[in-house]
Amino acid sequence: MQVSQLFYYPVKSLGSVSVQSMRVTDWGPHRDRRMMLVDANGKFVTQRQCHLMSLIRVEDSGHQIRFILGERYFDLPWPDFAATGGDSLAVTVWDDTVAARSVSKAADAWFSDVMQRDVRLVLVGEETLRQVDLTYARQGDKTGFSDGFPFLLISEASLLALQSHLPFELSMTRFRPNLVVSGCEPFAEDRWRRIAINGIEFEIVKPCSRCVIPTLNPVDGVKQPEVMKVLLEHRKQGNQVFVGQNVIHRAEGEIAVGMSVEVLESI
Repeated sequence: MQVSQLFYYPVKSLGSVSVQSMRVTDWGPHRDRRMMLVDANGKFVTQRQCHLMSLIRVEDSGHQIRFILGERYFDLPWPDFAATGGDSLAVTVWDDTVAARSVSKAADAWFSDVMQRDVRLVLVGEETLRQVDLTYARQGDKTGFSDGFPFLLISEASLLALQSHLPFELSMTRFRPNLVVSGCEPFAEDRWRRIAINGIEFEIVKPCSRCVIPTLNPVDGVKQPEVMKVLLEHRKQGNQVFVGQNVIHRAEGEIAVGMSVEVLESI
């Protein structure tokens, strides 16, 4: 087995950036979901509420991020996450209240205009600890503005198994993983408990429950209910459907496409 794809998401629920190598930091994937959009009440805004977000592409030059929607774009220099000062506010991600800082009034104006709703771009700084749920994690494990965990892992075989039940292409980006693995059986990741990549150990701690986002066509943002029908038929447990696994890293370092994946523990 090996790593076949790597992704990170500079802004929660916007487009992915595909990379050949990834730095694993104490936060998880470097620069992954350290920013997000919130409404006037500081509540997170995602593709669940605004399907148009699925169409906003993201390019990262290393020094700045370009957000693209059709012919329109906005360039944002990468903010300094270690800086202090500026506008601070409390924001909510699911049940968590997180101390955040405003990023840019120009960014607020651009996103509010293209999304046709009042939004604000915020970041989580180095001084903030958003503790991962202690039901699954250790004290001090943290994440940015992800739904709850620093990494999401899916195998290529799992996507192909779902694809086989659909008449149209099911892109991996619909499921928003960080780590994609090839060379295993479909849904083999459901049985893994610990893996290692380049000497970095990862704990597989919780299946990822799925909402409407994988049903959104990345070409036009239109909902395709056939996807949820397949998930309900093949991946339903109780009242939820699960695809992929939430993962916590146990060291920092570098991982890259092509690196071998070793299963240390499984059930």
